Amino acid sequence: MSDSPLARLARQIEFIAECDRLKEIFRQTVNTQSRRAENDAEHSWHLCLCVIVLAEHANVRTLDVLRVLKMIIVHDLVEIDAGDTFAYDVAAMAHQHEREAIAADRIFGLLPPDQAVEFRALWDEFEAKTTPEAKFATAVDRFQPMLLNCRSQGAAWNRHGITHDRVVARNRHIADGCDPLWQYAEKMLQDIVDAGHLAKAPQA
Repeated sequence: MSDSPLARLARQIEFIAECDRLKEIFRQTVNTQSRRAENDAEHSWHLCLCVIVLAEHANVRTLDVLRVLKMIIVHDLVEIDAGDTFAYDVAAMAHQHEREAIAADRIFGLLPPDQAVEFRALWDEFEAKTTPEAKFATAVDRFQPMLLNCRSQGAAWNRHGITHDRVVARNRHIADGCDPLWQYAEKMLQDIVDAGHLAKAPQA
């Protein structure tokens, strides 16, 4: 039996209220001006802006931009429970998907069943990274922290001793969704290396 309209609205508002907690999840990346840690809600907003502005450069010209935006808005909500996982923390990354899948069940489960299914499918699509929309969403998700790091003199990378080769290995998949964006990112990385803000890997 389906919820009454009022009960459905109450579940939706409960979900929206729960998602306010995303503002309290802080990332390793810092904002370029204050240099304070970026929070997940700011990250999600910035990614949405990236999608709208950069969609014309996607590898696939028939991109469903609204679907990409939905994926971007949804995919980090799981960090309310699972927390932010630093992209270069190998041990934490090994169990990231399992932690976040459990979180997805709880958080999306607050919604009415039809929306819970839709949101979980969007999250799963982003995680699988096989559709053109998921590949582009991943491209901007990888590019945005690189941009903030480059515009803050490598603040998060230097704090954790991350070298150029690790940044490239982590982010080269940008090209799968947006090859021009990866070409730009490579030049951006070389510029910050040349400026002395990102170290090359030690020679063997």
